[in-house]
Amino acid sequence: MEFGTYQTLLVEQRDEALLVTINQPASMNALAAAVVEDLHELTGVLADLGIDANWPVRGIIITGAGEKAFVAGANIVEMNTMDPAAALAYGRRMHDVTLRLEALPVPVIAAVNGFALGGGCELAMACDFLYASANASFGQPEVNLGLVPGFGGSVRLQQRVGIGMARELIYTGRRIKSAEALRIGLVNRVLEDNEALLEAALATIAEIASKAPTAVANVKHAINEIAGLNVVDGLEAEARSFMKAFATEDSVVGRAAFVAKSAPEFPGR
Repeated sequence: MEFGTYQTLLVEQRDEALLVTINQPASMNALAAAVVEDLHELTGVLADLGIDANWPVRGIIITGAGEKAFVAGANIVEMNTMDPAAALAYGRRMHDVTLRLEALPVPVIAAVNGFALGGGCELAMACDFLYASANASFGQPEVNLGLVPGFGGSVRLQQRVGIGMARELIYTGRRIKSAEALRIGLVNRVLEDNEALLEAALATIAEIASKAPTAVANVKHAINEIAGLNVVDGLEAEARSFMKAFATEDSVVGRAAFVAKSAPEFPGR
């Protein structure tokens, strides 16, 4: 299946996973305008594909080229020439990218190798899970430049770690290592090195690929919808998701297989 060719990204299929590598190691994979445009185009292609039994991709892994950085941040040299209107367009373009990642019907894993600062941290937080190498570091250092997070950090960091911790990290611009990121709930797992990091991400995608595709897509949508709701509204959203699942062929197959004590073969419908 074709996913396009990109100037700043490497895109390759690894079994059930699509591995997307931001390939600008000379700039530590900074989110220059060209990178943002390639991410925008790729996420648009993925959004248009949807999911069915014939789609071979059951999860996406985003990582950075080289040993030093996942994404070291936005491209400050380019930002130095922006006026407020250009900055708004730049931020909204990345908002589109992150919202598309959240809306995809398959899980997205950020495999964070090295620096994930500013825009890099924000891109990682738009993924379903964050896996980090032992040498990874995270932060929202925008205040050091007289700026504020522009790619979703003000929203997603408090969702991940709570409002108090998010305020402290954003107000101070402090950088934290992967062990601290794990402790506060920003990352799911810390792996020894980049090789182990990628292996763990691929293994998780393979595990999820054995589940019902419609159920994974359904529950991802439900969790995203519920995130900002109160308990009553959240339960109502969950009830709708539960009802929707019962209307799928995957549910019929899965329930029948359980009763028959056999392994289900999900059709993805």
